[in-house]
Amino acid sequence: MANKSVMRISEKSIQKYPYYLRPFFWSQQRKYGQILKPALLWARVPKLFMAVATLYGVLDRKSSPLDPVLRSLVTVRVSQINWCRFCVDINSAVLAKRAGSMDKVAALERWQESGLFDEKERLVLEYTEAMTYSDQQVNDGLMHRLSAFFDEDGIVELTALIAFQNLSSKFNSALDVPAQGFCRLPSDTP
Repeated sequence: MANKSVMRISEKSIQKYPYYLRPFFWSQQRKYGQILKPALLWARVPKLFMAVATLYGVLDRKSSPLDPVLRSLVTVRVSQINWCRFCVDINSAVLAKRAGSMDKVAALERWQESGLFDEKERLVLEYTEAMTYSDQQVNDGLMHRLSAFFDEDGIVELTALIAFQNLSSKFNSALDVPAQGFCRLPSDTP
């Protein structure tokens, strides 16, 4: 990963974005204490920003068949694989909040060796990696094992979440979006 603090594409001043996007920025400022840098990049193409924001909203809704901790495990793991500093930062903070501690965040890169993850989480992480690593593949056996925990709609939603996080983290990684200081990871400590 690059250790620069300058993104490969510059941010525009908030006033240069269309007026109808400013409420999204205001909401982020209120929720996170700052505007998210990826939002400023996606918003350079306003229709693209709206599509991405809508898709994210659907995937992270309260009525999702995927519980919040599971959704966060997926987003952090995909972010780690894709070397997205921003995504690991913000998604780890959300996972720690949802899980009630930093334990799963700290163990996630080596989840296969950890006793912190239950059978369902381990299977979802296996599926996440099969979808994310280019040298792996989803097979019928893995899909069959997923059906023990999810109906077909749940599998579709899980697959969409993993695919979305791959889109998001690859976008941010390619444009070198830095972490914004949401989560101090154990490896960040001096």
